[in-house]
Amino acid sequence: VQLQESGPGLVKPSQTLSLTCTVSGDSATFSNYYYTWIRQPPGKGLEWIGDISYSGSTNFIPSLENRASIARDTSKKQITLQLTSVTPEGAAVYYCAGDRRGGILGYEYEYWGQGTQVAVSS
Repeated sequence: VQLQESGPGLVKPSQTLSLTCTVSGDSATFSNYYYTWIRQPPGKGLEWIGDISYSGSTNFIPSLENRASIARDTSKKQITLQLTSVTPEGAAVYYCAGDRRGGILGYEYEYWGQGTQVAVSS
């Protein structure tokens, strides 16, 4: 299984950031995993954003739950993240991770994407 993030490298403040994680591998594997979005701002540690379960239920960090949404498309084997009203503090490397478990697992996710850099600037 491989995960590949994609999206714009630059967004303007107050815009909506949309990222996609494309998962390789068979559909059964895709369907049986939780998928998580994590970001790492420059010089800082990992920040868990939220995850989506097999059934499509989502959880988010409280500080982002009003601005973030995660969806999964089984036919495309993709996980999407949308983050509205982006601020400069949203500049980070954004990672997609997959695991059979949900929740905040630190570095212990079974699968990781390579990450995609997002800058926030006008």
